[in-house]
Amino acid sequence: MEWFTASGYWVTRLVFQRGLAALYLVAFLTAAVQFRALIGERGMLPVPRFVARVPFRRAPSLFQLHYSDRFFAACAWTGCAVSAALAAGLDALLPLWGAMLLWLVPWVLYLSIVNVGQTWYSFGWESLLLEVGFLAVFLGNDEVAPPVVVLFLLRWILFRVEFGAGLIKMRGDACWRNLTCLDHHHETQPMPGPLSWFFHHLPKPLHRVEVAANHVTQLVVPFLLFTPQPVATAAAVLMVVTQLWLVLSGNFSWLNWITIVLGLSAVRFPADPPSVPDAPLWYVVVVLAVCALLAVLSYHPVRNMLSRRQVMNRSFDPLHLVNTYGAFGSVSRVRYEVVIEGTAEEVPREDSDWREYEFKGKPGDPGRWPRQYAPYHLRLDWLMWFAALSPGYAGPWFGALVERLLENDRDTLRLLRRSPFPPDRPPRYIRARLFRYRYTTWQELRRTGACWERTYVREYLPPTRLAGVAHRS
Repeated sequence: MEWFTASGYWVTRLVFQRGLAALYLVAFLTAAVQFRALIGERGMLPVPRFVARVPFRRAPSLFQLHYSDRFFAACAWTGCAVSAALAAGLDALLPLWGAMLLWLVPWVLYLSIVNVGQTWYSFGWESLLLEVGFLAVFLGNDEVAPPVVVLFLLRWILFRVEFGAGLIKMRGDACWRNLTCLDHHHETQPMPGPLSWFFHHLPKPLHRVEVAANHVTQLVVPFLLFTPQPVATAAAVLMVVTQLWLVLSGNFSWLNWITIVLGLSAVRFPADPPSVPDAPLWYVVVVLAVCALLAVLSYHPVRNMLSRRQVMNRSFDPLHLVNTYGAFGSVSRVRYEVVIEGTAEEVPREDSDWREYEFKGKPGDPGRWPRQYAPYHLRLDWLMWFAALSPGYAGPWFGALVERLLENDRDTLRLLRRSPFPPDRPPRYIRARLFRYRYTTWQELRRTGACWERTYVREYLPPTRLAGVAHRS
């Protein structure tokens, strides 16, 4: 069945599968380490409360059938173990059907997590990992050459990721059309990286070139993915290079990395493929049926891309089989940060000893240089960025965060870089204040050593004690 397989993409499949397994490992590790404070039984948005009001058909998940923190931890760490085994190549040692079942395990487990993760799992790269992970189930192992239709659908996902992102920019903020968005973006992005300060201070003409190149990469180059080789490989490599540039410029979880993995699935690596028998009939039937289903379901993202009311990062089915993607349809011109402080004094006053909580990734202390965390995802830090944009984004969980800080909750404090209070002496009051942050200039950096300068804007949350938070709950 030469029409069904593409033997020249043997190495391509190997690179793609190992890269995807590594990203699965990061995703499960993130879930295992952070879930108790976020969605655990005593979390800010507990899973039991969610599944009590949302039926299985709307959010299919193993945790609809049973939930406990111990069971969630077992699922997350099992996902880590299976992902590590796939990254090490265990699927190549199994029969074809066994390899497919092994790839199905992390997809089912991560789908179960995402579908009960609520706000903490509302990012586009969650659906992207699931959509790509589902296709990986049908890519085969060393017993068969890679199926052409699966390779095509991987390119189709990459096309939608890039082209959808390009369209949302052109339809969204005017700064994308006049090439000025990067005058602000490196400073106001959700979580700057260690090089973001330097990217921000690149000459403005270079920023214009960056934006123009981004438009070409997202609006023109994706069509070349469906051309003959070596043009398709050149297009994919250009996308990979662009994504690596984004990796250097900020912390975007695994969004850039999974796009890189998708790009590599379109690259034809020079190698002599091994000789393998034809694909078994049952495998051909299953793959064609699944791919036909996905092709039909693609109607929804195509319709969304063509719509003037295009939306970003939306799933069209509860299994996240097909989704729409995009990022930064609008770019903030000013960076705001919510700074949380606590005091142990009996009566909170403006001149009280207010001590600041430090987060791992989001800006806090102006003198602290940003760290590199991606592809690891600091979920609380990302949501704090949204909270600074509008208190409405923080409504479901911010009060619960304050309550747990007042309790010195161990799991919550593990999400932070530093708590200013010892474990046995929690603060008596917590307050939150909104600051405007801007990057320092070269002169200010040399004089102070600080990469940020911040200015107080207003009160975000007045001094609050535990009884008050409990009452409002």
